Amino acid sequence: MSDSHENPRHEPADGEHPGPAGPPRWSDHPRPDHPAPGQGYPPPAASPYGPGGYGYQDDYRNAYPPPGPYGYGYPAPPGGYGPRPGGDDTTMAMLAHLLGLLTWFVGPLVVYLAKKDESPYVRAQAAEALNFQLTLTIAYFVSWILAFVLIGFLLMLVIWIGSIVLMIVAAVAANRGENYRYPLNIRFVS
Repeated sequence: MSDSHENPRHEPADGEHPGPAGPPRWSDHPRPDHPAPGQGYPPPAASPYGPGGYGYQDDYRNAYPPPGPYGYGYPAPPGGYGPRPGGDDTTMAMLAHLLGLLTWFVGPLVVYLAKKDESPYVRAQAAEALNFQLTLTIAYFVSWILAFVLIGFLLMLVIWIGSIVLMIVAAVAANRGENYRYPLNIRFVS
């Protein structure tokens, strides 16, 4: 019998390949603060991002305009009104659209009369909601007349579902501070 069969742990002789390595031991791993020689990254060269390496610090400060009368961002389009910062304009505009679901044209009319002199944004959105309710009144009247021909009943259902969807979309847009305009709206009040 040879020595290699008697000794289950074979120690390689000088110049002999040690064979497959066993599982790594914790003592084999270098410490993170002391990388092995030849390992790690080279020292940083001059960075185009400035001394901190966090991007062009001077460029982004001049890329955006200073805050205007409507806060940060882009100014309101000509002829359009935005909500006043810190006010309840978006809530009142949303309420003008949602009250049309419950009170027909009375709710938007009350919001329009109450806020028309205080906020141009609420006035525009309440007038839009009031105009939509008046347009719906005309559409329901026409569909009631067409009900004698039986097509009016289907038209009433389409008008009702479409009006609910459009009023909810308008309320969400008004709550975000956007100037929402209903499609197919006759503008009686401005």
